[in-house]
Amino acid sequence: MSIFHGFNTSASALTAQRLRMDVVSSNMANADTTRARLVDGEWQPYQRKMVVMKPNEKQPFASFLNQAMGKTSSTVGSGVKVSGIIGDQTPFKLVYNPEHPDANEEGYVQLPNVDPLREMVDLMSATRSYEANVTTLNASKNMLLKALEIGR
Repeated sequence: MSIFHGFNTSASALTAQRLRMDVVSSNMANADTTRARLVDGEWQPYQRKMVVMKPNEKQPFASFLNQAMGKTSSTVGSGVKVSGIIGDQTPFKLVYNPEHPDANEEGYVQLPNVDPLREMVDLMSATRSYEANVTTLNASKNMLLKALEIGR
């Protein structure tokens, strides 16, 4: 394990949470967009996006060797990475508004499946995770600085 392992783990989490906040911002900005993409000649509303994360699979050879020999070792995490950004499959909202330019023959308009309350909760969660990782990064930095002071 490297001396910078804690920094690398926190940095990967900070990057992932920042992307999560960017996606939430995009969702909120497009909460009323009725013409986001053209499908089969018809405009579709904006579809809510979600970030999918998974553990970073960087494991040293020693952990595989120990596992093959039957030794149990505590595996240290290697951070997180974004595996993709997917679209939310919940149906679009239908609102009756016959004067809207995108209304269908019955007068209903398809609105994006973005729920501002859900987005705010997701944003708060990402912000708290980001703050926790900054705190972890600062704690690792302070421990390394104290270790350097021992050598004086």
